[in-house]
Amino acid sequence: MKILLPHRRSRGSDVRSLRIAALPVPDSGPSPSRQSRVRQVRRRRIRKDLRASVADSASFSVMVGIGETYLPGFVLAMGMGEIAAGLISSIPLLVGAVLQLVSPMAVARLGSHRRWVVLCAALQAASFLPLVAGALWGSLPIVVMFLVASVYWGSGLAAGPAWNTWIETVVPSQVRAPFFAWRSRLGQAGVLAGFLAGGAALHFGHDAGRRFQAFAAIFVIAAACRFLSARFLWTQSETTGTQASQRLVPIGELLGRMRAGGSERMLLYFLSVQVAVQISGPYFTPYMLGQLKISYLDFVSLLAASLVARIVALPALGRFAYRFGAQRLLWLGGVGIVPTAGLWLYANSFMDLVLIQFLAGVAWAAYELAMFLLFFETVDRNERTSILTTFNLGNCLALVIGASIGGVVLKFLGECPEAYLTLFALSSSARALALICLLVVTSAAVVAPPLKRQRGFGSWTLLLPEPATVNAPPE
Repeated sequence: MKILLPHRRSRGSDVRSLRIAALPVPDSGPSPSRQSRVRQVRRRRIRKDLRASVADSASFSVMVGIGETYLPGFVLAMGMGEIAAGLISSIPLLVGAVLQLVSPMAVARLGSHRRWVVLCAALQAASFLPLVAGALWGSLPIVVMFLVASVYWGSGLAAGPAWNTWIETVVPSQVRAPFFAWRSRLGQAGVLAGFLAGGAALHFGHDAGRRFQAFAAIFVIAAACRFLSARFLWTQSETTGTQASQRLVPIGELLGRMRAGGSERMLLYFLSVQVAVQISGPYFTPYMLGQLKISYLDFVSLLAASLVARIVALPALGRFAYRFGAQRLLWLGGVGIVPTAGLWLYANSFMDLVLIQFLAGVAWAAYELAMFLLFFETVDRNERTSILTTFNLGNCLALVIGASIGGVVLKFLGECPEAYLTLFALSSSARALALICLLVVTSAAVVAPPLKRQRGFGSWTLLLPEPATVNAPPE
């Protein structure tokens, strides 16, 4: 996708916020030729930033696909048990969510969003190194495994809020919607590539009797990709003064806004969905690998089916959001994800599993795109780092609650196929109940953002308004 930058500034453009330190403009006003040179320099800087952002997304996504995805499989390979494999994606997340609460203070102390994000990315990359050592050694204490996973997710969560605030100043508003749509699709492709490479490595490693060496190899690649991601993050520009304008929103104030009917109430639905999904979500890998005994290649094929569905569906879902609004897209995704877990009860063949995964991918693509659009509508940029940090903690608490419910049910019923199917049915029922929460929070309707034709781009783009206050009443 070619990103076109306008020769003339559009209303609401972020281009003028970029710092061009090397070209001071005289007070008497620049000549037309000087203005042209300044615009050219700015355009080159923006293009360089966009290319670096895309490269960061690609390398980060490969890390997720080849590294993070196979953490539960690594726990199983180490003989830690199916419940531990399910909890490795939940308990460490909660610990990481507590650790990432330092993000707003760290950004203020460093005086830079970029520095904090790069530091967190490098720490996340380094967290794979103990896993490499454990795989080569052939054993790893479960306490160390959970500690490493906590550092991995803590550093990743800590980078998220600061990056979210920073990237808005990097990407001009005129190209933001099409750029992030393209970047997201490329990211999904990167995850898919990581899945395939990791699955192939583990499959051949298992057949050759070198399973642990295969795990060591994929974790080395994951670490290298994240270090590369940190490098691309560092090469992007940063507007001075952004961190100084950030406001800290205490948890009590955020809860008060929700009780008063503020736009932040939408976050409650996202949290309720997280609880419902995590009742069964962490136990998908143990069920596939531990109960059904499918091969690594078949496992990767199931995950790939979901990713391909997202890549294919995103353009159509974007057009749906343009025509009908993000809130209706959220309803489409929210309803669509309800049966996806329960459908496992009716899967009688591998092709049935693939079809279910494909349908689930489409539903989740709709949900996640709508969540992205609505979240940026409801959170002011000056409060985004603080609110996102708090939301991360709440999101991880919801994840642990859901995973703990699933773990208790699995422990009570025993680690058998029937117990897993009970988890899937329970998760679908909880997702249906979450729709009641969505009905309540949308009673104060979130108005879909206006759609306008942007000159110089040749396509319709979605404009995301930035409200003056987060809890402003809907228009």
